[in-house]
Amino acid sequence: MELSALREEDRFDIARMHQWLSPFINQSSAPEVEQFRSGASNLTYLLRYPNLELVLRRPPVGTKAISAHDMRREFLIQSRLKPAYGLVPQMIALCDDHSILGSDFYVMERVVGQIFRRDVPADMSPGDISVMAQSLVSGLVQLHAVDSSLLRELNKGSGYVTRQVAGWSERYRNALTDDVPKAHELMTWLDKNKPSDVGSCIIHGDWRIDNMVFDLESKRMAGVLDWELATVGDPLMDLGSALAYWVDPDDDPAFASLRRQPSHLPGMPSRKEFVSSYLKLSDRQCNDFTFYEVFGLFRLSVIIQQIWARYRVGATTNPAFAGFGGAVNTLINRAQGLAL
Repeated sequence: MELSALREEDRFDIARMHQWLSPFINQSSAPEVEQFRSGASNLTYLLRYPNLELVLRRPPVGTKAISAHDMRREFLIQSRLKPAYGLVPQMIALCDDHSILGSDFYVMERVVGQIFRRDVPADMSPGDISVMAQSLVSGLVQLHAVDSSLLRELNKGSGYVTRQVAGWSERYRNALTDDVPKAHELMTWLDKNKPSDVGSCIIHGDWRIDNMVFDLESKRMAGVLDWELATVGDPLMDLGSALAYWVDPDDDPAFASLRRQPSHLPGMPSRKEFVSSYLKLSDRQCNDFTFYEVFGLFRLSVIIQQIWARYRVGATTNPAFAGFGGAVNTLINRAQGLAL
C-alpha cells in the first residue's frame, strides 16, 4: 500500500493525538505519520513508532454526512467480528472527543503483509496468484458463514434487496451532476427486477483485492480491511458488489480501463467462475446472476459519483478523483447494456 507525506488538507495535530493514544500503548514519543494514498472515502494514516506500527482511520476533513463516515460503527463491527473472523485487524481504541482531531476516529494494529492494486510484480508466480484467487472466494464464503447475531443491531430484517435498490437510487439522484447519465431507466429496471432476499448474513460491502492483505510466503490471506460498508444483508448482493470491480481479460476497453486490481491475470477466475465457485462453496443457488451484477455496477457508480460531486465543487482536491466523472459514465453505460 503506497504511502506519502500528509496532504495539507488532511493534516492533524500529531502531538495531541499521541497524548490521547498514550494510555492504550507503551510508547513515550509521538510517532512519525504518513498517509496512505489509496482510499476514496475515509482517510487512513500510518502511525510509525520505533517498534510499533498502527493505523488511524478518520472521516474526510469537513465531512457533514456522519452516517457515511461512522467511525464508531466501523470500530464496533471489527471489534465484534475479530474473535469469530480472524482476518479482521485488532482494534486499539476509539476516540469520540472532537477536540483531538475534529471528529471521531479510531486506531488499530497494522496487518503485516502485501497489498496488491492494479498490477502485481512481474515475477509473481502462478502459485501466488492461485493463493490470491482462492482466498478471495473462500474468504467471502467464510465471512458469510459467521453468526450474524454478532451484529444484530445492524439487521433491519427482510427486504434488504428492496432497501438497497431504493437507497442507492436516491443517493444517485441526490449526487447528480450535469456530466453523468440520469439513469432513470436503469433505476426503474432495478426496481422492477429485484428478487427476494436469498438470505441474511454479515457482508463486507467492499470486497476487492486491494482491501486484502496477503502473506504469500505462508500462502494465505492475512487480513481484510475497510469495513465501513459492512452490515447484515443478502450474501448475493455482497457478491454482486464485489464483482463490479472485477475486470475479465476480454472486457471492452472502456470498462477495462477502470481496472484497479489484477483480476485479469491468468489463474484468476472470470466473473462467471467466481460466482460458480462461491455458490459451490457456500451451497447457495442462483440461476441468473444478472440482477446482482447490474446492481453491483450501479452501486459502484453511485459511490464514485458521490465523490465526483464533492470534487466538482472543490470539497476535496485529491487528484486521484479527477477522472471519476468519466468512470461513472462507463459504469452506468455498462450496467444499462446488461439490463436494458
